[in-house]
Amino acid sequence: MSDPSTTTPDPEPFRIPDGDLDDLASTLAKTMAEVRQHGVILDRLGSEPAPASSALQPTDGVPAAEAAESEQEDGPTSVFILALGGEAYAVELAALSDWVNYLFLPVYGREISTTRPWCAQWHEHPEAVARLHALWLAWQQLTDAEAGLSGPSTWHRDHLDQALVHLRAPDGPFAACTTSPTRPNHRVLATPAPEQLGLAA
Repeated sequence: MSDPSTTTPDPEPFRIPDGDLDDLASTLAKTMAEVRQHGVILDRLGSEPAPASSALQPTDGVPAAEAAESEQEDGPTSVFILALGGEAYAVELAALSDWVNYLFLPVYGREISTTRPWCAQWHEHPEAVARLHALWLAWQQLTDAEAGLSGPSTWHRDHLDQALVHLRAPDGPFAACTTSPTRPNHRVLATPAPEQLGLAA
């Protein structure tokens, strides 16, 4: 039998070297971005309309057409960010920002120049938001395992390359923004006003 008066010493505390803390913070930020992105996807999946077979069946004596109409009013009819409003837009923009900041810019950002302007406040440029969101939606679809092995290549060829040409063009949405990393600048260019329907007085 062992002597109860002797105890084992407490284990040494676990210490992380200072150099590894940056890696840990980066990994944590990426994980948090993925969790947010998964939350957005789950929200989107939860708001998708019911399959067509159930939409055609009358519910509680309500004709199928009226039931389908009420289902459309409940959820968004499009996942594209420009079709969203209010809180749904804000949630989608936050998820898009994570993707842009933690994946898109670190990998595809390239140097800022007069021929390739960029704006750190890209989210204030409607065209940039629309193009980046479309790019992100395509990325989600084409980097999924179900897209097959050529999915990422297709995304680069058909989506990324075209989006970068327009986003970073000297006359693109960032034309009045930063063209030199040493001189940050931001200005949203004016867009043509919609034609007013004149009422004869």
